[in-house]
Amino acid sequence: MLINSITLKILRCMGAIGLAIGVNAVQAQLQKLQPVQVAPQTWVVQGESALGSSANRNFISNAAFVITSEGVVVVDALGSPALAEDLIAAIRSITAQPIKWVIVTHYHADHIYGLQAFKGIGAEVLAQQEGKQYLHSETAKLRLQASREDLFPWIDEKTRLVEADRWINGPITLRLGGLDFQLQPAGPAHTPEDLVVYVPQLKLLLAGDLVFRARIPFVGQADSGRWIEALDRLLAFDAGVIIPGHGPVSTTAREDLQMTRDYLAYLRKTMGDAAREMEPFEEAYKRTDWSRFAKLPLFGPANRINAYNTYLLMEQAQK
Repeated sequence: MLINSITLKILRCMGAIGLAIGVNAVQAQLQKLQPVQVAPQTWVVQGESALGSSANRNFISNAAFVITSEGVVVVDALGSPALAEDLIAAIRSITAQPIKWVIVTHYHADHIYGLQAFKGIGAEVLAQQEGKQYLHSETAKLRLQASREDLFPWIDEKTRLVEADRWINGPITLRLGGLDFQLQPAGPAHTPEDLVVYVPQLKLLLAGDLVFRARIPFVGQADSGRWIEALDRLLAFDAGVIIPGHGPVSTTAREDLQMTRDYLAYLRKTMGDAAREMEPFEEAYKRTDWSRFAKLPLFGPANRINAYNTYLLMEQAQK
């Protein structure tokens, strides 16, 4: 038993050394985030259309920042502290203005694990108050534990969940450097705490995960009916540019909002009909024509679970 114990320790050390070498090799190949200007005073970094992994540092969501004469406003903090540190460095390469606010569109891991880096430089974090429910939930704790394994070394024991400094319980307008940042709660939809940001002077809408562009949305446990209602409300904004939570920036607001809306409506129609007729999910899924959406990125990993969760939601609505 002593030999086995010593051997185990040696193997663990060898594994740690190998991991460190592998991490260093990956780090050497990683490129800095490249912000792209998409509107006056506005830049975006766009995440990959992929599942989060240690290979991509959980860089699967978008973040944006607006530079004003009095400071910088950041919307979402990306999916790991390392990514957020790169984003901060990128902002500082463009402007010397301090980062004043980080606005959280919702408390999903790929948007919030970078918050601690922004807190470390004194930025104020703002979010919709329903985010407290997730932040203090067992689900959030378990997700972080799993991420420390699945996304190591970018998510590790030093990564922590960060609360907002200011919790918002209704629409508010913040003014900085001559720009109005209108914060509008939009949930429950994709999450209970969905928050969108509209800057009227720039005709700029930062929509978070209410909008997935050029890829299949992640529906999860979302209230898809209210999500559709939220998308209808977003169409009322006079937006020339929409920054989605995932996918490229949009300058065709109605068309791109409609894609997400149509997908959700199709899920509800097809799975709702099946639930009402008490058709087993497997049979309903196989007979459904998914051709309109099948070529979109992440259809394979996401569509089946989206359909199943919608089936359960519609089944519950029949009771």
